[in-house]
Amino acid sequence: MFSHRSWAVVLPLLLPGVGRAEEPIVPPLWEEAEAVIRELEAASPPVESDATSSWTNVLRLESTTWTLLPRSGAGGAEGFVQVEPMVALDQGEWIRLNVGAPLRLRLWGDSAGAGLVRKEDWDTLSDWGQVMRLFSVGVDASNAVWAGRMEGYSLLSGHLVRRYSNQLNPDYHPAGLGASGTLGPVYAEAFVSDLLGARLTGAEVALDVQHVLFGRPAVPGRYTLAFSAVHDWGRAGGVSAPMTLAHVDGTAVVLRRRSRDTGLEVHVLGGWGGRPGEGGAWGAVAGLGLEAVSSTVDLRARLEGRLQRGGFRQGAFGPDYELARFQVAGSSPAPLAESSFPRGGSAYGEVILGWDAVRLSGMRQRHVFVSLGVEAFTWGRVDVDGRMEAQLFHRDLSLGVSGLAMGMGQSRARYLVSAEARWRFLGGRLFAVGQGGTLLFPTPERALRPGAFVGVGLGVDNVR
Repeated sequence: MFSHRSWAVVLPLLLPGVGRAEEPIVPPLWEEAEAVIRELEAASPPVESDATSSWTNVLRLESTTWTLLPRSGAGGAEGFVQVEPMVALDQGEWIRLNVGAPLRLRLWGDSAGAGLVRKEDWDTLSDWGQVMRLFSVGVDASNAVWAGRMEGYSLLSGHLVRRYSNQLNPDYHPAGLGASGTLGPVYAEAFVSDLLGARLTGAEVALDVQHVLFGRPAVPGRYTLAFSAVHDWGRAGGVSAPMTLAHVDGTAVVLRRRSRDTGLEVHVLGGWGGRPGEGGAWGAVAGLGLEAVSSTVDLRARLEGRLQRGGFRQGAFGPDYELARFQVAGSSPAPLAESSFPRGGSAYGEVILGWDAVRLSGMRQRHVFVSLGVEAFTWGRVDVDGRMEAQLFHRDLSLGVSGLAMGMGQSRARYLVSAEARWRFLGGRLFAVGQGGTLLFPTPERALRPGAFVGVGLGVDNVR
């Protein structure tokens, strides 16, 4: 599984109408389904308006061998045949539905009490959420409701929830829910990471200060003030200690240039956050952000300086949170909610680039996509997570590589990698798929058991 767009600022406020006003909704939470959305667009001709657009669909069936392999002598090898049906429906920019889930049938490597179906995929109520890959309803990204898998999700400013995935635990497969809306000078976004269990719940509310003080501006979002709060109940996907974080952010646009097909924006930001009820746990941040868009390029970048005190850190609900809630990376084996994050500072940088030789379709159609986040701490730790994708040979070949490295420079650093290749042939309706990577399985003792997976197979759909 692959994360896509993993950085967010208050885009509906900061860049209204720059290359997005006419585009279909692209919920900022779940972009794992974008490949299917792209195929829906390829399968249907352009339409003049939503009122006249018809339903389009993709019907797909994949069958692969899927093997779990032990690492560091932990566990035993298991082999499965994975059958994954999928149905995707699209009605213009108004509604999208994508359902389907992998069914893993055991071939070999039976353990005591193991059945035909891999029980870890379906043994909790939350696991049934994996059937909902994506469901979205809304006119644009500022007024929408969506549900499904969360990959690379950032809650607006990104200072609490940053590049988060609810799919990192190999035995926990929830569907999340999010909603966004605008009312006058107020823009708000709220989410839950698990529709069927008590896990992450959060919201951020942004206020257009210029609108409040001087009336509706010609170009909204030049000065914004936002408040966010996130709570982890810790009662699904394994029990962990609850944790609450809150943050206040201010953003000011210092440069904005727009034309019909291009836009450039530079903004400065600052903020302060903490852990309510825990004295001395706080952090501050200041930085600079840039966004440049055109018909073929979408570039976003951010550079921040951060301070951490008393165990608080920005982006705590980050790319490895579903593992860190059981055991943090680095020298301490404690869960994140109970660990003492060192006092110090950090520099954080992020770049997201989408490029297409013909024309970008939002963030869906692109020949090259790169997403990289790096944070270097003053006491010697470095965290890196990234994703790179490429479409080659008239888009018949798709390649993707993801990597996660947490706690580099410290003992007990955490590394995860994965890769996938898809090749369409015989007119494009048939495709071959190969994938592999490393995994970490949380255990009842709150340890992380290392493993790996590899899969090879074929699929068929009605796209071409």
